[in-house]
Amino acid sequence: MLLAIDVGNTNTVFAIFDKCKKLAQWRCSTLEERTADEYFVWLKSLMGLDEHEPAFVKAVILSSVVPQVGFNLRILSDRYFNCRPLVVGKADCDLPIEVRVDEGANVGADRLVNTAAAFDRYGGNIIIIDFGTATTFDVVGKDGAYLGGSIAPGVNTSVKALHSTAAALPYVDISKPESVIGKNTKDCIQSGVFWGYIGLIEGLIQRIRKERAVKMKTVATGGLAPLFGRETNIFDHIDLDLTMHGMTVIYNYNLNK
Repeated sequence: MLLAIDVGNTNTVFAIFDKCKKLAQWRCSTLEERTADEYFVWLKSLMGLDEHEPAFVKAVILSSVVPQVGFNLRILSDRYFNCRPLVVGKADCDLPIEVRVDEGANVGADRLVNTAAAFDRYGGNIIIIDFGTATTFDVVGKDGAYLGGSIAPGVNTSVKALHSTAAALPYVDISKPESVIGKNTKDCIQSGVFWGYIGLIEGLIQRIRKERAVKMKTVATGGLAPLFGRETNIFDHIDLDLTMHGMTVIYNYNLNK
């Protein structure tokens, strides 16, 4: 079995695969303080509930945007799964796609993984919208190359910032308000956040399409993708499994090269 680990700024996702078939998936908060031993105790318990044995894991692939967490997970792989993890973004991890950005620029491992997944599933000339701690827009060329993109504050990040910097404004859940024109503070914030992000999403996609001057498909991923997808027809695909699929694409590419 393959253990794929995706470390985001907010959450870390673990999934096990038999070839390309996902058998199970679990999620925990991303904490720099969590040790390899703590990860294993937690993971072993969850694997046992789903009747999977850690001993069956023969390979690990890791994508991380939090360096300290990535370090502890490499120890986890070495100590408990007796293998050196394949780390996306490291020199010994080859990518099935080219990265065409400014020389010396660093591209987040999550964006590279999503690009590999989107090209494999949907082909080239595509825009990936990932709703995470940040909302990222990644542009994939006709041949699958990563061409760059845009980064906006994540939806929840924006709400938390608004609440923490404006003492009189409450924290609100992200949901579609009943009316665009709010009649109280809570509804006003929900309207501004929800419809504001719809405008941001549609506006950036339209500008990217105009700049590229070719037909660009769109795929949205991340937990809030379905919520926004219900109120805009600008997404061609909503794929909540995009990142994990990309991990298997990159692993198999390195395995078979």
